[in-house]
Amino acid sequence: MPKTTAAPALVTSGMAADAPTPSASTASGGVAASPSPSTVAKASPDLITRGQYLARAADCAACHTSANGAPFAGGVPLKSPYGTFYGTNITPDKTNGIGGWTADDFYRALHDGMAPDKALYPAMPYTSYRQMTRADSDAIYAYLMSVKPVAVPNRKHDLSFPYNVRTSMRVWDWMFLKDTLPDASKGQSADWLRGRYLANALGHCAECHTPRGTFGQLDSAKPLGGAALARIAAPDLTPDALAARGWTVKDLQSFFGTGIAPQGSAFGEMYPVVHLSTQYLTPDDLRSVSTYLLGDVPPAPAPLPERPDASQLKAGRNLYLAVCAGCHAADGAGKPHVAVAMLGNSTVRQKDPRNLIVAILDGIEPQRFPGLEAMQDMPGFARQFTDAQIAELSNYLRVAYGAQPSDVNSEIVRQLRQK
Repeated sequence: MPKTTAAPALVTSGMAADAPTPSASTASGGVAASPSPSTVAKASPDLITRGQYLARAADCAACHTSANGAPFAGGVPLKSPYGTFYGTNITPDKTNGIGGWTADDFYRALHDGMAPDKALYPAMPYTSYRQMTRADSDAIYAYLMSVKPVAVPNRKHDLSFPYNVRTSMRVWDWMFLKDTLPDASKGQSADWLRGRYLANALGHCAECHTPRGTFGQLDSAKPLGGAALARIAAPDLTPDALAARGWTVKDLQSFFGTGIAPQGSAFGEMYPVVHLSTQYLTPDDLRSVSTYLLGDVPPAPAPLPERPDASQLKAGRNLYLAVCAGCHAADGAGKPHVAVAMLGNSTVRQKDPRNLIVAILDGIEPQRFPGLEAMQDMPGFARQFTDAQIAELSNYLRVAYGAQPSDVNSEIVRQLRQK
């Protein structure tokens, strides 16, 4: 079962187009004059191309392009504890999209969560996008104004009371909307600074990987410290936690750029992040994000776990040999282009077992990665195995291949099965 890194449960953004073009923005970039609607039509090809790259880095397509819909025409359902949000139409259509917006309007939406006619919900991650430079906002706006307008009406959010009272968002913003880009310590490298901007402002990684408080606000005391997203967990992305799961800067670059690394492959909610966003980043930007996450002086990655005596987990081992070893190999080494390794797998090494359990219950769809790389689908075993058997298999994997305790029980599996 590959690595899970949950992606935004309540976010918007992304991009899916042609070859990447480097961004000219900097981590501390200044303010650019905002183009008016009349000048946007005259935006230079270079500005539009740069905006396309930035829109990908910001992952706009993930929430604004539905599976069978036109680019940026909206309609993507975003489920949350408060109800279901729907990604909006951000094409230049003047009736349904943002064709009537100015660059000032667009920047205010990203920075303050305010559309021209209403307050936005933080399902649109303006809590992170507010760190974006004005120059980058204007470039994305110029790009969006260049795409084909699509007359697709927006779907109304399906929210329970009191969350459907949109005006209450101004109170939420007053309480929680703050500039959250952490101050850099002296001596941080240019790569670290650029990576911080890419991860925090554009990539809005904190929206899923930072715990939230009672009112849904990001916990600024635990940036990127991991968070629960319903049945799955967005893993801890702090340097020590990544190193404990065996990650290196080189491996993170490979994972973000191709979806595959020795620690596993992108699946679940991280799969579209790679496909719509990170695979299009330049090698320099991939290195910068990886450097920021692990630090200029990365902690030493934990070695592959020693194979302990798992004889006390015989039932789980027998299940593994019966239904998993055919693809993942009897020794957990995996098979290239078929299934990832279990030995040293990031999901197996994760302290929180829920992603491993959910993968066993639900299975994983076929994964196609950049180039010719692919992983076959993994069947789910929810109907085949009882809660006790899923727990036994999970514990065997965690002990034998992840150096984690055998602390999964039937109740944990039952709860995840019912959600």
